[in-house]
Amino acid sequence: MRFKVLAYLMGTLLIYLGAVLFVPLIWTLLDQSETWRGFVYAAVLALSLGFVLRYRNKMPQQISIKESFTFVALAWTISATVGAIPYLFSGGFTFIDAFFESISGFTTTGATIIKDVEVLSRDLLFWRSLTQWLGGMGIIVLFVAMLSRLGVWGVYLLKAEVPGPGPERIVPRIAETAKRLWIVYLVISLVQFLLLAAAGLSLFDALIHTFTTMPTGGFSSYNGSIGAFNNVRAEIIIIFFMILAGGNFTLYYGLWQKQWRHLFADVEFRFYCLIIIISTIVLAVLITPQFYPNMAEGLRHAAFQAISIVTTTGYVTANYEQWPALARVLLFFLMFLGGSGGSTGGGMKQIRILILIKYAVRELHKILHPSAVIPLRLGGRVIPETMVHNTVGFSLLYFIIFFVSSLLVSAMGLDFVTSFGAVASCLGNVGPALGSLGPTETYTLLPSAAKGLLSIIMLMGRLEIYTILILLLPEVHSSRFHISAFK
Repeated sequence: MRFKVLAYLMGTLLIYLGAVLFVPLIWTLLDQSETWRGFVYAAVLALSLGFVLRYRNKMPQQISIKESFTFVALAWTISATVGAIPYLFSGGFTFIDAFFESISGFTTTGATIIKDVEVLSRDLLFWRSLTQWLGGMGIIVLFVAMLSRLGVWGVYLLKAEVPGPGPERIVPRIAETAKRLWIVYLVISLVQFLLLAAAGLSLFDALIHTFTTMPTGGFSSYNGSIGAFNNVRAEIIIIFFMILAGGNFTLYYGLWQKQWRHLFADVEFRFYCLIIIISTIVLAVLITPQFYPNMAEGLRHAAFQAISIVTTTGYVTANYEQWPALARVLLFFLMFLGGSGGSTGGGMKQIRILILIKYAVRELHKILHPSAVIPLRLGGRVIPETMVHNTVGFSLLYFIIFFVSSLLVSAMGLDFVTSFGAVASCLGNVGPALGSLGPTETYTLLPSAAKGLLSIIMLMGRLEIYTILILLLPEVHSSRFHISAFK
């Protein structure tokens, strides 16, 4: 492990983060807010540490896999720690509360400990949303896009940030790929902002909710979330962009290049749309007779909640804790699915669900035909066995972490439904959970130990488990672990 390499990379990231921390001061100046100190102190700290870490350290010629995984884990943790400083200086936050809110923002989880978000100053509300927007496409993706000198080694960092099935390289140069993905992300965000403003939202509200829709984050500037607007046009716009955010961004780049047939020819995208349609219809049938005057109103709220949960955005327009038990169970299972590979959504990802289904069907066939060689195919293409093994291993780890963490949270005094709902929500980066952590509640009353554990779970969910767990392997710290291991 070359610590000078980590110091240079971390220093560069902190300099970028320090510059970003000055952006919310625009609202501080407009509103003459008293919360400016937190942003200035955080920015100065980040910039100072950044320049110190880069002092006498040079851009590395190459990066090993263990350096990549270590840097990515440190980058997200330190970014969340620095990002917690504005909350601390705003008053009313303990360190664990501030860190919980910050890591929830950067990981785009949307779980909050703030009881009354409407009393926050606009600069702090803007910072909450900005952390989600930055974390949506990925801190490391942005880092690679800005630091083009990384060259081919940047792919190691991207793989460490999202080790599972994800977007393919759309151009030969990895830094150019990162730039184009961020351009697509920025353009779609701009379109949503303009549409929300045209739908009647104030410019600030349109900006805040654009910054939390596209990363499937779910932070809102209102206690009632999107339901506070009671604006059907805004809901339809947000539904559309939640669906976009939960899709594969490389497909959207293909649309930009006029490769129209690739979108609906994509098996994962069709499966993703099917899940949304089925879950919306089932929810509407379950909730309309008891809670809504007609099917149109039931479909409106069913679609919003189903899409919000399956894309892991976490917005709400209704208190689904009052819905029938079967409807809540369905929403609980949707927390595990998540968006497509290459999306800003969390969860297990639709591509993995498809591979698991294909794998299970193949095993049934192999029972009848034990000597047969049956390759797995998806959209006419053979799925590499390495991807199958990665998916099965990830799924096993995902559920082990879910069950163990749920038991640990339950041991801290939470009831069964709340414990399992909280872990499913944080591991899937959803936000609102079930039980006493439902859509109208916050995580503020949890014990500090539970907040700390859930913070780790949010990070593991965002980095898709492997990036955190791989650091615990003895060979990662061994000198025999070379770059070639990643090739």
